[in-house]
Amino acid sequence: MIKAGIDQDALITMFAEAGAKQGEALRKAVNEATLRALQGRELTLDNIKKVVKNVAEAASTGIARNPAPAIDVEGLLGKALGGIDSALLQAVEANRKALEQFVNGGVSLTEKPLKEALANIEKMEDVFFAAVTKASESAGPLQGPWQSALDAMKMKGSATGNQATQTVEQLMSQAQTMMREGRASGMRAAQAMLDNYAALASGVLIGMSEGLQAGTKRSGGSAAPAPAPAAAKTSVSRGRRR
Repeated sequence: MIKAGIDQDALITMFAEAGAKQGEALRKAVNEATLRALQGRELTLDNIKKVVKNVAEAASTGIARNPAPAIDVEGLLGKALGGIDSALLQAVEANRKALEQFVNGGVSLTEKPLKEALANIEKMEDVFFAAVTKASESAGPLQGPWQSALDAMKMKGSATGNQATQTVEQLMSQAQTMMREGRASGMRAAQAMLDNYAALASGVLIGMSEGLQAGTKRSGGSAAPAPAPAAAKTSVSRGRRR
């Protein structure tokens, strides 16, 4: 079943057949599935929430079907969280690269689309945790293990949250530097990009993935599966607060 760009059946099967030594393979599979789903849509908080929820639900369903007598449920859920976290980390980086294009062009971060995009970066970790919590509510006996795995991640902090904080601080600093240098914004030229910010961020995310694949091929390694093409839309929703 394909839901929100995710092959849930494939993920369910992986978790249903997972053994004690397959944790890292699961984390990588979750990362790739989450990233492909994010690349296939506008990079908004609402879409991120849907993707994370569907991935978490697939993990729950698969683990519930796992016949292993001594399966480490919390450990497997921790790998699922790690895979989602690493995918969202790249989403934060895609937003940083997209916003940086405007900042370097002298566009003020007080412009509404950029202000909202910056706020959404700060919210990404909260959306991550909230989506997983929502998914766990229908996971029956797995709700407790989900909460324990989430609590463990919250204690050390997610890579997504840490990177989001650094990204916002870096962009604010760059914007202040541009202001001091007196660089003015060419808003007419930038307006089309501003209106399509979410699509721009999604395109950056796809480009990042393609760049990694090209680097892997040059080094002789095996490339990851090609990402699904981003949804083609002429009218793009601006970043909205959630």
